[in-house]
Amino acid sequence: MLVQDFLHASAERSPDKVALVCDNQRLTYAQIDAMANRLAHALRDRGVGRGDRVGLYLNNTVEAVVSIFATLKAGGVFVFINHTTKQDKLAYILNNCEAVALITDARKAGMSDGVAAEVPSLRTRVLCGKNAGTAAEGRAGCLAFDAVQAGYPAERPPQVNVDLDLACLIYTSGSTGDPKGVMSDHSNVVFAAGSIIQYLENVEDDIVLSVIPLSFDYGLYQLLMVFKFGGTLVLEKGFTYPAAVLKLIEQERATGFPIVPTIMAMLLQMDLSAFDLSSLRYISNTAAALPPSHIQEFRRKFPWVTIVSMYGLTETKRTLYLPPDQIDVRPGSVGIAIPGTEVWLEDENGQRLGPGEIGELVIRGRHVMRGYWNAPEATAERYRPGPLPGERVCYSGDLFRMDDEGYLYFLGRKDDIIKSRGEKVAPKEVENILYQIPNVVEAAVVGVPDPILGEAVKAFVVIQGNHLTEKDVLAHCRAHLEDYMIPKVVEFREELPKTSSGKIKKTGLK
Repeated sequence: MLVQDFLHASAERSPDKVALVCDNQRLTYAQIDAMANRLAHALRDRGVGRGDRVGLYLNNTVEAVVSIFATLKAGGVFVFINHTTKQDKLAYILNNCEAVALITDARKAGMSDGVAAEVPSLRTRVLCGKNAGTAAEGRAGCLAFDAVQAGYPAERPPQVNVDLDLACLIYTSGSTGDPKGVMSDHSNVVFAAGSIIQYLENVEDDIVLSVIPLSFDYGLYQLLMVFKFGGTLVLEKGFTYPAAVLKLIEQERATGFPIVPTIMAMLLQMDLSAFDLSSLRYISNTAAALPPSHIQEFRRKFPWVTIVSMYGLTETKRTLYLPPDQIDVRPGSVGIAIPGTEVWLEDENGQRLGPGEIGELVIRGRHVMRGYWNAPEATAERYRPGPLPGERVCYSGDLFRMDDEGYLYFLGRKDDIIKSRGEKVAPKEVENILYQIPNVVEAAVVGVPDPILGEAVKAFVVIQGNHLTEKDVLAHCRAHLEDYMIPKVVEFREELPKTSSGKIKKTGLK
């Protein structure tokens, strides 16, 4: 199976079903399939062939959804880039993957001119949105999305790929250097989507409302999964206006709502009595582990909603999930291996570890991606030989602890662990205690240089209201933490820096 077959199968099975609600449009599977076919013909007409990379520099829009499937139908590899990315980073990514085409908003036509001048491989640009036709006139190699829809056939082009061909490159954030493109072949994506659908128990009647960027693999897979199981995706551009999103959940009778911890923190600050959220069957979370105190509060407010805590990394898509019947038993856990995969913990000498020991998570399964684009050294460091000859497993770079029943608890990145007084402090354990304090909305813990301790524990907190002092925070920590884990410094902030996916960015605090 190829990724575009998700759309093909749903369009053949339920052609008139609404597949996508976005930008005040309601489009059926048949309509999206036809639109993607037209754009695929246009891309092929402009020389896009098997394995060619196509950059998608768009917000969450109808054109973005169509462009993903059109690129695959043309035989290409889509590279979705966050629409807020600056010109120099955009040019770097397009040069790194040698993109031959770029699909972007007409409002960024001028910026794309500069990018085209910096990226020699770029031959074609497709401009989308209002005034795209005018913007495309006089620009060499430019097409307007609407003109493509009016001028190319709706018949499906012949398939040219096999499932070992690349489907997409997903570029990591690059917090420790230049961004790296994670290579995902069709079989990786098909397996990962199927495994997640299995444990979320998705069915055709599910309506998933997503505010997560399509440039973030968590957001991308909402689209791919919904189109695979034949549901409906309500696609929004973000959670800037929470009340409007909650009203949309009510109006569309959404059953699934993927979130990140910052969204849950915002929800718990709101008066939700004005919204009818009775249609929600589940929420899912990834990017960072939910604080147990937030889980417990959400459970009190929405006892009928299933919470699925998950952990993953771009290099494997999804890795762990907590079965919903365990959320009250062990709310601090991010679970066990997703269906069809295997995980274990290793120490620095490569020895497998048992319950109670801290080690790096190692992942084995069909969802282990192909490596980093054109980066053999980084690939060799992350993807190493596995138990069977010729296979590779993924070393996550993240530290976990396992309980006696095999459930895993995220502690932090290997390079985030704080060494204070000769002891190892896991930031996540301190953060969970901070989140127990009433009015703490967000928390982040980092190590800072200290002449006596080596590293001192420093806590950053965002609070609701002004009724919390450093003395209050430290008193709570002393009551719940070992002495070497207690923050030496507490700094109050109005907000914490975040990545484009909503994860707290600790490099911005260090």
